[in-house]
Amino acid sequence: MEDPEFWDSDSESLIFEKDRHILYLEMMYQLLPAPYQGQEINRLTLAYFIISGLDIFGALDRIDKDAVVNWVLSLQAHPKNDKTFENGQFYGFHGSRSSQFQSNNNGAAQLNGSHLASTYCALAILKTVGYDLCLINSELLLKSMRTLQQPNGCFMPIHTGGETDLRFVFCAAAICSMLKNWTGMDCEKAKEFIRNCQSYDGGFGLIPGAESHGGATYCAVASLKLMGFIEEDLLSKKASSNVINVPLLLDWSLQKQALEDGGFRGRANKPTDTCYAFWVGGVLRILQADKFINEEALRGFLLTCQSKYGGFSKFPRLLPDLYHSYYGFCAFSMLKEPGLNPICVELGVTVIAALGL
Repeated sequence: MEDPEFWDSDSESLIFEKDRHILYLEMMYQLLPAPYQGQEINRLTLAYFIISGLDIFGALDRIDKDAVVNWVLSLQAHPKNDKTFENGQFYGFHGSRSSQFQSNNNGAAQLNGSHLASTYCALAILKTVGYDLCLINSELLLKSMRTLQQPNGCFMPIHTGGETDLRFVFCAAAICSMLKNWTGMDCEKAKEFIRNCQSYDGGFGLIPGAESHGGATYCAVASLKLMGFIEEDLLSKKASSNVINVPLLLDWSLQKQALEDGGFRGRANKPTDTCYAFWVGGVLRILQADKFINEEALRGFLLTCQSKYGGFSKFPRLLPDLYHSYYGFCAFSMLKEPGLNPICVELGVTVIAALGL
């Protein structure tokens, strides 16, 4: 929705408003506005955008880290006993209280709404605030996560009735990477699924045969990087030695930067959008091909999506939201904006958090 109060062409800022963005995240940390009520089930994901966003700004002193840790840990699913564990359920993290059902004293079966994406966000938050992930029962989490992997190498996000696509391959790879334990997935099977998702044009669809998409392409490339299938000097390798068709992927990714306004689009013939500066720009960073990005033009586009009250919107002249704000912050980090912490692109957190510093 367009709102002139948040966007004024006559006073459009040509600078990155760091202080205003920090205040925006602080406000969201204290109280989410009413329009986010429909996202209650994704509260943990929204918290990830806020906490990791503040870390990009080096502003984690604005939050109560102990309170954050206790809240995140309270959302983990636990089996009642060893027999319960054998029923194929996933013991990760719930997205919010609304998907976390309390124990039933009459012995009735309880639903387990823990989700791969929520688990990724939970671990990312915990790493960001400095919690030692060795304190988590990673063996239980990873053993149950492996049951979510399908015969074709893909993952379901929950133990029953979920979609299967590249998003959850990435979540599984990121979870294993953060826990420093790869027993939770068969990496070779996952690699084959990813390879089968590369399209004729070089990008990746969410599933084999689907249209190439910026977000799916990021999930594919970041997963391969986390699993160790992408080397540092990838562009200098012969095409035949690579797991995927890198020249075609590079061509597809570079074509997603629009000549008209400098932003990135997620698919062919679609409008440019703030978040793809990270999704597609991140692919180019992982491939060590970000030197081919027109950074001045990209920066110019992103600033047109910056709200004067902090945060970023999807398109110019719209209200800011947490999702596009976070990936706008990530994009400026990749553009080496002064005063921002560098981002570990393949993991989606700062380098400081990724290294546990």
